[in-house]
Amino acid sequence: MSLRDVQAVRWVKGQFSQSPFEATRRVWPTGVRLAALVVLFVLVMGLTTGMSGVAGDNPVLSLLFGAAAVVIALTVYAAAVRILEQRPVSELDLGAARSGLRVGVLVGLGLFGATLALVALFGGYGTKGGVSVGGAVTILGMMAGTAVVEELLFRGIVFRLVEDLAGTRGALVVSGLLFGALHLVNSGATVWGALAISVEAGLMLGAAYVATRTLWLPIGLHFGWNFALSGIFGVTVSGNEDLPDGLLHGVLSGPEAITGGSFGPEASIFAILVCVVPTVVFLRTAKRRGRLHTRHQLRSTGTTASS
Repeated sequence: MSLRDVQAVRWVKGQFSQSPFEATRRVWPTGVRLAALVVLFVLVMGLTTGMSGVAGDNPVLSLLFGAAAVVIALTVYAAAVRILEQRPVSELDLGAARSGLRVGVLVGLGLFGATLALVALFGGYGTKGGVSVGGAVTILGMMAGTAVVEELLFRGIVFRLVEDLAGTRGALVVSGLLFGALHLVNSGATVWGALAISVEAGLMLGAAYVATRTLWLPIGLHFGWNFALSGIFGVTVSGNEDLPDGLLHGVLSGPEAITGGSFGPEASIFAILVCVVPTVVFLRTAKRRGRLHTRHQLRSTGTTASS
């Protein structure tokens, strides 16, 4: 490894340092930072989507490009927050990454497993064909990049900064609705599916962030849920019908209220019911830890929820 490579690695690690530092410039108003970071991450999302398109169904390329997307997105977010907000990026404290990701992935896998078990119990899920390990690996890379980029955008940027403007409850509503609306661009999208995503995932992931004030738990939840959905059980993710088959080739049949129809099981009533449970747990935990804020509280103390 050359000296330049070593310096680059040190610079990347430095963006995640939790050591306080002296502000060297004025912190922009919240609305300006929100707009700037959203524009920046729309560009990052475009870049990572393009990388996924290049990788296609190739498992090796998908893993490599997925890992690259994760590193790029995390580093861009951390560097941008340090510059624009003049503070350590506490929501990406690397010391909390292992436990947050581990718990999140396991819970995400379990939640979708419970959802699909209920769908199958009512005759809505079956499989056909063989097993595709290559497909599962391909989706592993895709979903790693997707989970990180979307959580940085919707919880790290939209939720966190809207919370400073409108309080925790306002941020949950706004970020959840926008997260659901994002999925309307998918080929099998439905309005009901987008609303279901807003409630089951948008609220749950936002509540997970509030309870921990780190992004690692929602990233793990998002990845675990999506990978179980398409990478293991082989069903449609959020109306996106263009993904390769996962480990299994899942087949949904029956009433849309049970199966979710063209949107997939995330539009099933069972997905909403299952995800309500952790959402309530996270919000109760956040309340107990004093992490639910009103706009008046934040303004009267002159602080932000991130500080």
